[in-house]
Amino acid sequence: MPTPYIADAQPKALELKAGETVWWCTCGRSQTQPLCDGSHQGSEFTPQKFTADKDDRYFFCQCKQTATAPLCDGSHKQITQEQLDEQAGLQTVWYKVAEPGDMRDGEVRAVQAGNQSIALTCLNGEIGALDNACPHQGGPLGEGSIECNEGTSDCWLRCPWHGWDFHPLTGLSPGAHDDGVATYPVELRDDGVYVAVQESTVHEATVSDLMAQTMVNWGITHVFGMVGHSNLGLADALRLQEGKGDLIYIGIRHEGAAAFAASGYAKLTGRPAACLSIAGPGATNLLTGLWDAKVDRAPVLALTGQVNTQVLGPGAFQEIDLASAFAPVASFSQTVLRDSRHVELMNLACKHAIVERNVAHLIFPDEVQTLAAADGDTAGVPEGRLGDRQMLPSTDSLAAVLQRLKDAKRPVIVVGYGALGRMDNVLKLAEKLKAPVLTTFKAKGQIADDHPLAAGVLGRSGTPVASWCMNESDLLLVLGASFSNHTGITAKKPIIQVDFDAMTLGKFHPVELPVLGEIGLTAEWLWRALPEDTGAVDQSAELAERWQIWRDEKAARRTRDRGRGINSASLFETLSTLIPAGAVIAVDVGNNTYSFGRYFECRGQRILMSGYLGSIGFAFPAAMGAWAATQAQPDYRARTVVSVSGDGGFGQYMAEFTTAVRYEMNLTHVLLNNSELGKISKEQRAGHWPVWQTKLRNPDFAAYAKSCGGLGIRVESLDDLADALKRAFAYEGPALVDVMADVELI
Repeated sequence: MPTPYIADAQPKALELKAGETVWWCTCGRSQTQPLCDGSHQGSEFTPQKFTADKDDRYFFCQCKQTATAPLCDGSHKQITQEQLDEQAGLQTVWYKVAEPGDMRDGEVRAVQAGNQSIALTCLNGEIGALDNACPHQGGPLGEGSIECNEGTSDCWLRCPWHGWDFHPLTGLSPGAHDDGVATYPVELRDDGVYVAVQESTVHEATVSDLMAQTMVNWGITHVFGMVGHSNLGLADALRLQEGKGDLIYIGIRHEGAAAFAASGYAKLTGRPAACLSIAGPGATNLLTGLWDAKVDRAPVLALTGQVNTQVLGPGAFQEIDLASAFAPVASFSQTVLRDSRHVELMNLACKHAIVERNVAHLIFPDEVQTLAAADGDTAGVPEGRLGDRQMLPSTDSLAAVLQRLKDAKRPVIVVGYGALGRMDNVLKLAEKLKAPVLTTFKAKGQIADDHPLAAGVLGRSGTPVASWCMNESDLLLVLGASFSNHTGITAKKPIIQVDFDAMTLGKFHPVELPVLGEIGLTAEWLWRALPEDTGAVDQSAELAERWQIWRDEKAARRTRDRGRGINSASLFETLSTLIPAGAVIAVDVGNNTYSFGRYFECRGQRILMSGYLGSIGFAFPAAMGAWAATQAQPDYRARTVVSVSGDGGFGQYMAEFTTAVRYEMNLTHVLLNNSELGKISKEQRAGHWPVWQTKLRNPDFAAYAKSCGGLGIRVESLDDLADALKRAFAYEGPALVDVMADVELI
């Protein structure tokens, strides 16, 4: 048995023989703390053994001023508890946790004292305060019960998870068990029960702190997500960044909405946003929105929690092989391990997202998130890690393109989403060629429809104007388009395809001239190199004629009325008139989307959509991401944000309307309500199938919006539509306009 010796905040000299052993511990059970008898191995208060290496005089103390605590040099006479706390960066704070007489005998409840969760107990009129976490698996003792053995005075607080017992006042376990819980000082004052906890005044940087700072340094300032039990350490690092004003966190109701919001933010700005989830189902909920970002080339960073690595493998609660689950969607996906180069992983994740315009993913096991950062470690920065990605095509390619453009009499320019942000030079080139500019649906709005050379959208969601121009052309100059079958760029015409992605060139079929280069620089070079008169036909008069034919047709369609709701031509004509130029419009999937492509005439608005994935439910969460961008990015500040969907699409993430209310998002959702998955019904009819399982049972969406705290307006007549939209656009906060739409008149 080791010899007990007295040691406290005052150094105590002790003569030890070589080989003599003493034990020290912070268990608080011994009258000679920090020395104890060493009998309780295996708990969180495991004693540490000190064995004298020679006959000598040793000083034991709680001062913690040496690297060999509890040994001390004995140079100071006494250190108070306050001084000890100050050295450790701690301060004692008293919190009121209950009213006078509020606790009945035999009661236990969970209370909060600062950041500390406390199990507050009452036994025989005495109040106790215990750590709320059972040392077994962290069970909440405050949800347990105090049970007394019949005929004895023995009473025990029983953990609600696995039945482990602790004394309600001392926190000790019965018998020889060594797994007691910490207790906290209690004071009964006139105004209530107070508990004292020690709070740190100094934050010790963690690996999560450095990684979060690195993320911010790379320009990722918005995180959409859900905080949960397996990402709490990382979430706290994000909280600290938000507290410094360097990051904005938006808590959502469903992780799928977080990924769509991040995708919408990235599609609008070209800059990455992040989404956060827990392990297991939280992480898998992100996947749809991440696939949307991936296939549309939007940079997004996914941050997922993971179960503790100690239990990873056998099948722990919410354990999923996230590395495998995210491998197809993420261009970079790595697990952050204890001995990883943590900052470098975040550097690489951010770089992959930005350079590849893709999804990057980091997995954070629970225990790794709170590891202390190594001394001297600093956050990463992008300086010196990114090159200038603008590049001209080869000299031979430029010469070949220039000659074909000079030879063409009726060239047409087809603009895809890849030309986003490069339209100034594209339009200069079009004006010199006198060539119509058609867009893919994803590129709708990149040229205003009132521009003399605009020809609208080509393809299934397009206009007959664009189709006519393509059919009459003798050369197609395709800039940043990927030749989706929905767009329908004909392979029967000579095609020059320019793209910055080599794999996109000739992806689905050969083209006459594939050109690898940055679109804006290429268009500028061609514009400068072409003569003022290229010899091409001025197609602007014919283009204006075709527009008039189409607008007359749209006017005729606006007169259709079956008495079953508003027709799409009328709805989108009204929207075209009222949505401000420069607004951001997120559109969903379905008949509403096709009608938007045909009928809505853009005047400088930016359009966001789930392009290649075509995911229903995209519009509203993407609008939330767009709204966040309008608050943060100077290029988009104060722009009106609108989303458009059918009732099927809005129903997917309608709970996020409460998120919009919580964050006072100034956005308007226009809902085409026909109580049907109309596009699916149409496809069933086209395929000679019976129409089956496409009807919807809807709530009163306008009343729902009001119940959430926003503005909700139900529109049943075209006469009321314009006023309803004006009210919604003027409303400071989230508004929903529920339009009764005719499912047939699309």
